Amino acid sequence: MSSAPDPIPLWLVAELTYTCPLHCPFCSNPVDFAHRGTELSTAEWERVLREARALGAVQLGFTGGEPMSRPDLEQLVAQARGLGYYTNLITSGVGLNERRIGALRDAGLDHIQLSFQDSTRELNDFLSSTRTFELKRRTAGLIKAHGFPMVMNCVIHRLNIDHVERIIELAEQIGAEYLELANTQFYGWAYLNRSHLLPTRAQLERADHAVAAARARLGERLRIYHVISDYYENRPKRCQNGWGTTFIVVNPDGTALPCHAARVLPGLEFPSVREQSVRDIWLHSPAFTRFRGTDWMPAPCRDCPEREKDLGGCRCQAYLLTGDVTATDPVCDKSPLHARVLEAIAHAEHESALRPLVFRAPENSLRLDQSAAATVGS
Repeated sequence: MSSAPDPIPLWLVAELTYTCPLHCPFCSNPVDFAHRGTELSTAEWERVLREARALGAVQLGFTGGEPMSRPDLEQLVAQARGLGYYTNLITSGVGLNERRIGALRDAGLDHIQLSFQDSTRELNDFLSSTRTFELKRRTAGLIKAHGFPMVMNCVIHRLNIDHVERIIELAEQIGAEYLELANTQFYGWAYLNRSHLLPTRAQLERADHAVAAARARLGERLRIYHVISDYYENRPKRCQNGWGTTFIVVNPDGTALPCHAARVLPGLEFPSVREQSVRDIWLHSPAFTRFRGTDWMPAPCRDCPEREKDLGGCRCQAYLLTGDVTATDPVCDKSPLHARVLEAIAHAEHESALRPLVFRAPENSLRLDQSAAATVGS
């Protein structure tokens, strides 16, 4: 660990449940979610909110699974409001009816992020394995009618990247103030389905041009965030703005993580908020301090003048691509294993190489574990 002062966890990500009516093949939930323990109770979540706020957290994201599946969501939002959080609900829209959106507004919810899978009913419903496109359109109307600021989110990948212009048009139609076009990052179910989801370079370049044209046309009317896949970068991004520096993620069963995907990493024992306080976890847990700062770095990161910019990149990505938790993120072209990323990109150029798509579903989760997923995705 470095000798810098202990950072403050500004963001608490509350993964309330793994229950979800959608079955997206790019879901960031762990592939073995069906093996996880019982969900935290309302009282346990309220204690987590209090402890994280006392430690300094100010932003709170309610997510899942589908957080609307929790009947106590409104109670948790009210608790968060009373503690002074800025709250964001990340939802598929399923369950967000007139009664519940009014109750959430009364409870003090600040912000709603609504996910779509595509601009077309056919692909949206195929990718989610549900008939939800029209429901999402109606939910967008509810969000606007109740005066919430709205982010429309669409995960971008090989199967929908050629629809980026139409996705932007959909965001305009529903009145979104912000549109997040987040190219799939390959963890969880997305890693399992990587050969199906990684776009080609030509697809990515076309999408980038479409986004640039839309930004020029729309100006501030619709702010578009376009995050491309790490695989097409020459330098990695900081992991959650730096491992154990900004985010604390609490899973439905109470496991605390520095990032959504960290549970895949071997050799780290992740603590539970049922057994330790949020403060103790953040300040003293080896799982949170292991890759905090730069002292842990091996070469070439250790000697790189850019090490403070990316802090070695993503630990989960490094492990999934190399089998080594401490390796330089292979996205970096200074990595001795950068060829692993280039091989994945080359593989994406040949449709004949695609494996069958595996949808996120409890029955698929029950027959998979993290090690099996790593084998399939490699």
